[in-house]
Amino acid sequence: MIRIKLKQLLDEKAFVERRRITLNDVAEETGISRPTLTRIANVPGYNTNTDTVDALCKYFKCTPAELLQFVDS
Repeated sequence: MIRIKLKQLLDEKAFVERRRITLNDVAEETGISRPTLTRIANVPGYNTNTDTVDALCKYFKCTPAELLQFVDS
């Protein structure tokens, strides 16, 4: 299963920027809908597309390897 580390990257970005960052903030900046971000954050194994991965990587300034994690199930 591929896990998207959205919550972890969100926490790290908030810590570095010393401000609270909500999923609404991410939705506004990336163009990804709030319901999609909620599913990514809360549904294990949620399937998404490469456009979403690309937008999240640009927002967090990370690589797909930093955003995605393979979990052997």
